[in-house]
Amino acid sequence: MLQLRDITKTFRGPRKTVRAVDGVSINVGAGEFVAIRGPSGCGKSTLLLTAGALLAPDAGSVLLDGRDVYALSPEARAALRARSIGFVFQRFHLLPYLSARENVLAASIAAPAPDAGSRADELLRQLGLEDRADHLPAQLSTGERQRVALARALLNNPRLLLADEPTGNLDPENGQIVLKALADFAARSGAVLLVTHDPAATTLATRVLSMSAGRLVNGAPSC
Repeated sequence: MLQLRDITKTFRGPRKTVRAVDGVSINVGAGEFVAIRGPSGCGKSTLLLTAGALLAPDAGSVLLDGRDVYALSPEARAALRARSIGFVFQRFHLLPYLSARENVLAASIAAPAPDAGSRADELLRQLGLEDRADHLPAQLSTGERQRVALARALLNNPRLLLADEPTGNLDPENGQIVLKALADFAARSGAVLLVTHDPAATTLATRVLSMSAGRLVNGAPSC
C-alpha cells in the first residue's frame, strides 16, 4: 500500500544543512501496524509528513497503491490525502470553536459524503464519546480530545493512518484506547504508520523499527 523508496530530506539551518531523513525505505502493507521508534529530532516526524504527501522529499519517492504522490498535481495530491490518508497528531489540532462532532465532520469538507453525519456519530459512539459530541474541545479531557482527533482521521474511511506521537500527551489508559483503535484499523485491512519515542506506544504494533539521525538503525530497511 505505502512504499517509501530511499527518502531523503534536508533543511538549511543558520549554520549548516541538516539531513533530517537520510535514505529511508519502508513498505507498509494492508493489515500492518508499523511503528518507528526514535529520540526527538531523529527525523521521525519529517518522514511521516513526507509519507502523508505533505512534505516533498529532496530525493526518493512515495507511492500509495502504486501511485507516486509527488508526481500528482497539488490539487490531485490534496484529494488523495483527503480520501485515502488519516492523520493523528500529538497536539490534536482541533478547532476550538467547533463541537466534538463538528470537529469530526470537518474532515468531510474536502471529501463530502452523504453518510458523513451518521458515520461521525458512529465513530464517536465507538470511541466512547457519544455523550460528549456537543462539547467544545476546552470542555474535553486530553484523552477525549485525542479520541475526537482519531474519529476525525477515520471519518473518510482512509486506507492509511499516519500517527505522530498520538499517545505523547495521554495517560496509560487513554493511550491504550488510542493504540487499540489503531490496531483494530489495521486488523480491518488498513495500514498504520506510527512514529514515537515512547516504547509503550509500540506494544500493539505488528512491526517495530528504530530510527536515529535520519536513518533506520535496526538492520536493513524493511521492504
